[in-house]
Amino acid sequence: MKPGQTQRTPWIVGVSGASGTPYAAAVLRALLDAGESVDLIISRASRLTLLDETGISFRDAHWDEDLREWLARGADGKPGTFDIQSRDVRYWHPGDLAAGPSSGSYPSKGMLIVPASTGCVAGVALGLSKDLLQRAASVTLKERRKLVVAVRETPLNGQTLRHLVTLDDAGATVLPASPAFYAGATHIQDLTDFVAGRVLDAAGVEHTLYRRWEGELGGGSRPT
Repeated sequence: MKPGQTQRTPWIVGVSGASGTPYAAAVLRALLDAGESVDLIISRASRLTLLDETGISFRDAHWDEDLREWLARGADGKPGTFDIQSRDVRYWHPGDLAAGPSSGSYPSKGMLIVPASTGCVAGVALGLSKDLLQRAASVTLKERRKLVVAVRETPLNGQTLRHLVTLDDAGATVLPASPAFYAGATHIQDLTDFVAGRVLDAAGVEHTLYRRWEGELGGGSRPT
């Protein structure tokens, strides 16, 4: 690092193959809007989900263009819903086990896995490190940094529940992608933003994605 230069300390965002790519998009937009740096890892399986849910084919050689198109879409799939400006994002290929996030000496604020599939949960809980996403999560745990795992599956069997308890015991925050309705949701984007907002709450990142509970019944029915 050059003299006078500020060390880049990003949030690592891992996107696994579970359904729920709009959750990941909402988290990424909010992080960038908050002025945070982001290191992005998109698993091989999640590319299939992204293609299925949005029609976007995420390509390594054109990741910046594809990411911009993805983040501009609303949760309902409508293109051009959000205005995406150029921000500090670094993309790492999921098969690159020599990437920065694979080492504990690589600086980061922590990691958010959104959404987290049961396979991803199992891999991280067992310390398999079969790809960069799992390796980065293992590094985050061993370095005692924040790890938020937004698991997206239903119903959950006993094996997955045991894996989630293991992650909780290791210091991770297990955050089911479970939307709430008290914030006055009127659109699918509101429900998506609620989950994304709870992920950022767990990470300690400020945002305005949803209306918070203020102790007054009926508040969710009032217009924002």
